[in-house]
Amino acid sequence: MATGGGPGPRSTTTTTSTTPPGSPLSPAWRGSGQPVTMAFGGDVHFEGVLAARLQSDPATALDGTVATLVQGAQISMANFDSALTAGTCPDPQTKQYVWFAPPTAITAFHSANLSLVTEANTHGEDCGVPGLQQAIAAADAAKFPVIGIGTAAAQAFAPYRVTLDGQRIAILSATQVFDPTTLQPTWSATASQPGVASAVDPHDLVAAVQAARRTSDTVIVYLTWGTETQSCPNPQQGPLAAALVAAGADIVIGSSAHVQQGSGYLGQALVSYNLGNLAFYDSAPPEDYSGTLVVTATGRHVDSFSWRPALISGGLPQPLTGADATSAVQRWQGLRSCTNLTATPRPSLATAKTQTSVAAALATPAPPANTTTTTAHATTTTVHATTTTVHATTTTVHQATSTTAKKKS
Repeated sequence: MATGGGPGPRSTTTTTSTTPPGSPLSPAWRGSGQPVTMAFGGDVHFEGVLAARLQSDPATALDGTVATLVQGAQISMANFDSALTAGTCPDPQTKQYVWFAPPTAITAFHSANLSLVTEANTHGEDCGVPGLQQAIAAADAAKFPVIGIGTAAAQAFAPYRVTLDGQRIAILSATQVFDPTTLQPTWSATASQPGVASAVDPHDLVAAVQAARRTSDTVIVYLTWGTETQSCPNPQQGPLAAALVAAGADIVIGSSAHVQQGSGYLGQALVSYNLGNLAFYDSAPPEDYSGTLVVTATGRHVDSFSWRPALISGGLPQPLTGADATSAVQRWQGLRSCTNLTATPRPSLATAKTQTSVAAALATPAPPANTTTTTAHATTTTVHATTTTVHATTTTVHQATSTTAKKKS
């Protein structure tokens, strides 16, 4: 599991009115001065044809296409939209879709060059507390980071930490969505209850971001949020993004809507509201639009970001090239038109007060949504990869509840 401390104290006072120079709290902070390149993908599960691929050969379950889409990144991440268990589902929850996968899923992630995944989502505790405990044990045994879950809130909100080229990177994760909502009380990690990191009440997540900010050069938050199949952010996403950026997050990434939503700057921070599906059984547009967001950052400065487009076929993202890639990137850029994001950086929303006072961060207003389409300033990276044909012929469903219908969380 990830290492690091849990949320900070519930203090709402601050003793300084200016940002300390030469401190990670300074929006101009660049850490070691070395750029770090990261890649982020959306939802991954092992249902349908992907279940058959995982059972046949975990090392090739995600083929080479995910690895191609994260190529060149020093760290890469996706949303594991599933429970991770020892092989069965010990306590299937009362919900429409119950998904789980065996520990061989970790082998698939390794082979796809994913550095870590989050399970702070609508399926992370599909198999109850026993299943969650199995996930933690499997991740510990494999020494593979699965974040956003824990035996208590301190572990669920703890960031994954890694140092790359002298840059201290911290990645946190949480969910703003529970499906059904009645599961929120029993699924949310507390001081004494195992579960997933919840951002429905954002207090603990904001405090955890502020704690990470003090000892990190780049702070990233990966969220489950948004309304399924809706390409514009819902009313809950903008305020949470603003609070996290004010608290000190440099990059905010979202997933779980199963479609792409807009990306751009909120102040000087980068926000990507939804990445859509990465490897998933959805096969019709816009849910089959896939790809990865590649970001290069030097400390708190986002140097560039670009979209590597793909199209899901047979459950796997097939990287696009040529005119298809150009069209997909233009479509992705156009999604910013209904967000509160801009194509170029603006003054930082983070101040000394918002980075040390939870109340101040939560009070930061979200900018109004755009009314016109803008174009990303960053250079788009096109992945030159050939299409891979999927040869799976049988499907094994790794869950206790049938999922013959189309999944919506």
